[in-house]
Amino acid sequence: MRFFRYSLLFFFINFSIYAQDIQAVDTLKVETLKEVVITGQINPQSVEKSVVEVKVISRNDIERQAGNTLADVLNNTLNLNITPNTASGKSGVSLFGLDSQYFKVLLDNIPLINEEGVGNNTDLTLINLDDIERIEIVEGAMGVQYGSNAVSGIINIITKKSSKNTWDITTYVQEETVGEEYEWFKKGRHIQSLSIGHNISTNLYANATVTRNDFAGFWNEKKGESYDQNDGLRGHEWLPKVQQTAKALLSFQKERFAVFYRFEYLNEGIDKYDAIVDPNENSSTGTTNPSAIDEIYTNNRFYHHLNSTGTIFKNMAYNVSLSYQKQTKDLERYTYRIKSDEKENIEKGEYQKRSSVFSKGTFSNLFQTNNFNAQAGYETTLIEGYGSAGSFEILGADAISQKVNLYDVFSTAEWQLNEHFSLRPGMRVSFSNLFDPQYIGSLSAKQTFGEDWELRAILGAANRTPDYDELFTYFVDVNHNVQGNPNLNPEKGVSAFFHIKKSTRVTEKLRLKNKVSVNYLGLKERIELIVVNQSPLAFQYNNIDSYKALGAFSENEFFYQNLKAQLGFSVQGISKILDSNTQASDDFLFNLQLNANVAYGVPKWNTTFSLFFKYIGKEQQFVETSDAEGNQIYSRGTTDAYSWLDTTINKSFFDKNLTATLGCRNLLNVTSVNTTAFSGGGHNSPGIQIPLGYGRSYFLKLTYNINLN
Repeated sequence: MRFFRYSLLFFFINFSIYAQDIQAVDTLKVETLKEVVITGQINPQSVEKSVVEVKVISRNDIERQAGNTLADVLNNTLNLNITPNTASGKSGVSLFGLDSQYFKVLLDNIPLINEEGVGNNTDLTLINLDDIERIEIVEGAMGVQYGSNAVSGIINIITKKSSKNTWDITTYVQEETVGEEYEWFKKGRHIQSLSIGHNISTNLYANATVTRNDFAGFWNEKKGESYDQNDGLRGHEWLPKVQQTAKALLSFQKERFAVFYRFEYLNEGIDKYDAIVDPNENSSTGTTNPSAIDEIYTNNRFYHHLNSTGTIFKNMAYNVSLSYQKQTKDLERYTYRIKSDEKENIEKGEYQKRSSVFSKGTFSNLFQTNNFNAQAGYETTLIEGYGSAGSFEILGADAISQKVNLYDVFSTAEWQLNEHFSLRPGMRVSFSNLFDPQYIGSLSAKQTFGEDWELRAILGAANRTPDYDELFTYFVDVNHNVQGNPNLNPEKGVSAFFHIKKSTRVTEKLRLKNKVSVNYLGLKERIELIVVNQSPLAFQYNNIDSYKALGAFSENEFFYQNLKAQLGFSVQGISKILDSNTQASDDFLFNLQLNANVAYGVPKWNTTFSLFFKYIGKEQQFVETSDAEGNQIYSRGTTDAYSWLDTTINKSFFDKNLTATLGCRNLLNVTSVNTTAFSGGGHNSPGIQIPLGYGRSYFLKLTYNINLN
């Protein structure tokens, strides 16, 4: 392990010395350009002119972090927490304390399919960033513009659709340790990628990308697949998985008309080696033939997106998308003969499927004047699927397919009352084959004072549509009785955000950006899994609980010559009103978060040094416990505070054709955090450990670019 670290350092130092005389490049110069955003806008416009507050993570930010998946990049984001699940290989995400059911992940404005539905509950580790231009984030309810499930916010991933070069060829390899573990193929993380873009003609552009991301698992004290002793050490602490992604895009643009088609295929395989080993002793021969029941989970996702934008009737702008997506999950379960490396009793098949047809169209510049603009739109989501993520039951031809169809129309307008004040009202109506019509609205306002001060107030609403499991789950056997509820209603969410932003140019070289925000999120008719029968014990989903979040946060940027620094802090209070339980408390429990992002460029060396820090303070949650007499009570369970620190050195060689990124993730060596915030926990409980990371790890990424004009 030490040899690997020192080899990386020696390699990087030698290249650094070799390249010191290369022409100087300001690695942070791109940060001075005005960012144009499309998320939540009637027409694309700069961040400063947007009535809605939009955060932007640029391509430069992604490359400085050597981020391969969306989870890699967002781990440092304020108010957003990512927690890995070592048992399933997925990652859980929360924004303002609400999990991923309540925010929407979009790819070019199209909600991305996953095992639970469309847009929400997305596993961020399944989203590869190799062809991504930027990421736009809007916090707060965005139901009018983006429909159901956009309660706490949206994440819109914008892909690359053009190039100024005739040919762009990019390939990279990345080798990374997993904690202290690294070997070729068997241990560590190994990533390879190839991207090719070509301007076929003046108007026609195409690109294609293939990526392989091999995570060999975190072994820790475990012994892997070939271990044959029944002492609980077989397998891995974090499951190994291999992701393979293929993407292609064809884009045509001419004057005021554009159309593109984008395809993506994802294949993910997760290996689960059982820790229980059957020795299969043969007393007559005194030999053993150890075996275990192992499983392979295979995830396949297909994504098709056809989009057209342009102008009709002289000035009316349209943007119409049609998308078909499908995600399937297969399970292979077998008896593995460890010594002979053979599979027996193979059971294989599909246990879950989701497919979606999605279409969205917006028509802007309706009744446009110098100070008024209106937009109307429609959105159709047709979801079909079967199987439950929790049952792992292989389904055959008898699988029962269920449908959830949503048909929405919406309208929004932007009214510039004077030079400094503008309003943005909106309304959406949603119809469904399962639910009553849903009506939601929004109102945003922006006030500027000269060029330095910006005030934004955003009041929005959004519903969360019950997901497939909540509606249709039927997991009943000798030991379980968990059922969905087709009579559920959509949850009703509302948010209010108030932002004050100040831009200051202190000197020609020193610039400051400061923002202070106050936020509120409320949720009614929250769906929970509750006990509906004590004997025999049975559970069902019902609309019963409520949720509130109240807080304030500040985000600040500092630019001085080649130094860029960002510092943020947040205090959020969460109140969970557990009407599904008695004696529950609705008090607000507060949590502190800090984050920092520092980048220093040395043009003389073509080098950027970066630091990414996040602190998550002690979290509290009311949990059900029992007193000395056995009576049910509620006490405050706590999750300990922890900090996360990453650092990278990014250096270019040979006129920026070759880039090396050397880095360390989890520099503070965090592995787990103690919590008593679980049923039966509380302040007197010994607690349990929540896994957060596999310790300090190191990586080296080598990227080679060929740009031909």
